[in-house]
Amino acid sequence: MPVDEVAGAAVELARTAAEDAEPGMVGDHLGVVGDEARVVTHFFATKDPGYRGWRWAVTVARAARAKVVTVNDIVLLPGDEALLAPEWVPWSERLRPGDLGVGDLLPTAADDPRLAPTFLMVDSEADDDLGFELGLGRERVLSFEGRLDAVERWYAGEPGPEAPIARSAPATCATCGFFIPLSGALRQAFGACANEMAPDDGKVVAVDHGCGAHSQAVVLPSGEPTPMASNEVGPGYDVVGGPLGHEPGSVSDVEPGEPLGHS
Repeated sequence: MPVDEVAGAAVELARTAAEDAEPGMVGDHLGVVGDEARVVTHFFATKDPGYRGWRWAVTVARAARAKVVTVNDIVLLPGDEALLAPEWVPWSERLRPGDLGVGDLLPTAADDPRLAPTFLMVDSEADDDLGFELGLGRERVLSFEGRLDAVERWYAGEPGPEAPIARSAPATCATCGFFIPLSGALRQAFGACANEMAPDDGKVVAVDHGCGAHSQAVVLPSGEPTPMASNEVGPGYDVVGGPLGHEPGSVSDVEPGEPLGHS
């Protein structure tokens, strides 16, 4: 848009208006641009150290066939090198796992893709619970996208097979006696740990996860002495009856160096 000659020449008028907004903080005239017919904006540098790279924008105008210019607007605008705050992100998108505290509420959107109306997510394993779900139970359940999102997150994280503790485990959770499979569509891939000594006690783990508290990792002794097995072969010599140690042929009557009688 061409710059109106009269309005473009009103530099001092524009400067005075900017000085009224913030006295002593208006610097050099940086230029002028035409906005519309007989409407232009003058730009001035700001001396405010808190607004580095910003500039004053003063818009002036004049009526048709008039020679008098008036001030329409004064605003401080960022330049190309201005220091700006990060782009605003809605609070619901700023939340991260672990941010929710006691008493906090995290509402879900009505069109959350992770959830679906219960009657749309009926499968063979949920038929028995359909009456509960549609009556007194949940109005929405996990959609296919919601399940997939959870599966990918769990499997790639600490409950999955690539966790350091799982890579050093003697066996997988699927073969552990403390492993409780989940019900429904996730049964084949995940379960809960029920070993109070395990780091994942009470948590969801993948079937190919694992830890050192596996039920078959080590079989410890009971702590009671084990009776020795009886010797069915015999001592290898004959014991002759009679008063102990006085019958001929008894062990006590064998001369030193004489071989024992074998059976």
